[in-house]
Amino acid sequence: MNNYIKFMEVLGNVKHLKRTGWVLRKVKDCETVSGHMYRMAMMSFFLEDSHGLDRIRVMEMSLVHDLAEGIVGDITPYCGVSREEKLLKEFSAMTEIADLLGPNKDRMMALFNEYEEGKTAEAKFVKDLDRLDMVMQAYEYEKRDNSPMKLQEFFDSTENKFSHPLVVDIVNAIKDQRVKTSTRTTDNPLDKQ
Repeated sequence: MNNYIKFMEVLGNVKHLKRTGWVLRKVKDCETVSGHMYRMAMMSFFLEDSHGLDRIRVMEMSLVHDLAEGIVGDITPYCGVSREEKLLKEFSAMTEIADLLGPNKDRMMALFNEYEEGKTAEAKFVKDLDRLDMVMQAYEYEKRDNSPMKLQEFFDSTENKFSHPLVVDIVNAIKDQRVKTSTRTTDNPLDKQ
């Protein structure tokens, strides 16, 4: 039972860990790592049988992909840590976390490794969801804070990186709404008084 308690403590860490990218941009009341993983997991319900992907595996991989951050923190390219060092830290943390799960540890490590390798259709889709959530979150913050186009760098960083047609369509719809929202905000005559 102690291992399950330790596992829940790691989950508690990601439940309260603010995502570094938003913190660095001084976004107030920004999302947590678990909020990010949860929305990704829920987006697995976008999938229909015709997409040919394993929805359950996508959901589980979404819930596991950033879990190591419960130990190592949310390391971004702006943290001064090389990609290799980040991967080593996260792999070590995931091994530690998975070891808490007894018979389910192999499943968790397999999902994590599959995501990191990025070779399967499901892993590629989850990576698309990871980026999609970031774009959607940036758009939501811009709307909430009445700061159109302020978080453009998050859109730029994902340009031409989406591969699944469904996700591409959703991203394009977000971009269209964003432009319309931005135009309405900047054309508001009350803003010019």
